[in-house]
Formats: sequence, structure tokens, C-alpha cells
Amino acid sequence: MPSKHLVVLTGAGVSAESGIRTFRDTNGLWEDHRVEDVASPEGFARNPKLVLDFYNQRRAQARTVQPNAGHLALAGFEEAAGWRVSIITQNVDDLHERAGSGHVLHLHGMLNQMRSVKDEQAVFDCPGDIHVGDLAADGGQLRPHIVWFGEMVPAIEEATEIAATADALLVVGTSLQVYPAAGLLHYAPSGCPIYVIDPHQPEVSGRRGVRYVVEPASTGVAKVLAELGQPG
Repeated sequence: MPSKHLVVLTGAGVSAESGIRTFRDTNGLWEDHRVEDVASPEGFARNPKLVLDFYNQRRAQARTVQPNAGHLALAGFEEAAGWRVSIITQNVDDLHERAGSGHVLHLHGMLNQMRSVKDEQAVFDCPGDIHVGDLAADGGQLRPHIVWFGEMVPAIEEATEIAATADALLVVGTSLQVYPAAGLLHYAPSGCPIYVIDPHQPEVSGRRGVRYVVEPASTGVAKVLAELGQPG
């Protein structure tokens, strides 16, 4: 009998518990910068050095933090309970992978990757810093492989296909305010139980059977997984 499929949509709240700050918790400022200045194509065009330095710092910081109990619980669930687990994350760190999760789709790119400004398909590993003048083989300036505000989300089609096969859907640490990611809930099959794990209890409209777990990921995820893992 095929294993059940758990689909997990994670957002900044999961990484925040590991020490990675989010702009939505600081009145639109991300590490004391306006989001428009460091997370938009226009900001990069105006001041590429500022943007590259900003992500160099974020990349270095991400290397200093560790997966938390929420990441680890998700990584261990597949083996422990026999479910197939797919994680769709809005986060650009690699904490899910470092925790041991094997099926992770990054909607908004990854800090440890970079790409050419001439070709968004030309993606490379980024182990260190990127500087103005660092070029890809095609001659294009290298930039972080991050989906900035105003840019398309190439992975969203694959994400909708994953969500459509869910037997249960967990929404963890996301405000459900950033689209198109927030719309993924509506691709889950009718009758699929949805668990929203977040201390701020973001509102879900247009879906029945939503259960709110008003806790941080580090404790709420384990509670829901324990319930899902029960026989029957």
C-alpha cells in the first residue's frame, strides 16, 4: 500500500527560531535595510554592491546557526512514521537539508546558490561571497539565486503539483501573506486536513477543516506529527 503523503509549507518563523531574522518582524526593515533596497531588481540595479554585501552577510550568518527542533522533527518523521514527506519552503537557508530532509523545494531560491543576471537557469553553488565584477561564464554579473519582490517564482508550478497530492498539509511559521506561496493551501485536495502551526495564528479563508496550533514550530510540529503518526 502506498505511503501517505505529508506536504509541509514552511516560512520564516521556522528559521527565526534558529536565529535568522525576518523582515516582517521588524516593520518592513530587514537587518536595518529597506526591503525594496535589498530584495528587488530595482534595488540591485541602483546599488549592486549594497545588495551583494547584504546577501554575503546573510550567507555568512546562515552558516553559524543550526536546525531547530521543528526542522529535526520534520526530517525524522518520514522514517519514523512511514509517511512520504515533501517540504515546500519560502526560506532561503538550507536548515531543512541540514536537518536531514531529503525532499525540499525552495520557492524563493537559496542563499548558497548564485546565478548569472543574463540567464536565470545558469545557477551555481555559492560557497563564499559575491562581489561586483564576479562574472558567470556567459559574461553576466553573478547575483544571489534569490527570488526578489517583483520577480517570477519559477518553482510555483511544481509546488502546486506537490500540494495537490497531499494526504495532510502542515503550514508552519508563515504569515500566509506572501503570494503565490500563500495560495498553495487551495491546491490541497478537498477533505485534506490542514494544520497551521504558528504562535500568531494567521487566518486561512476559503478552506474547511483547518486546525490551528498556536505554538512555535519547535514545539507545535512535534505535537502534530505525533498525532498524524498514530495508527488508524
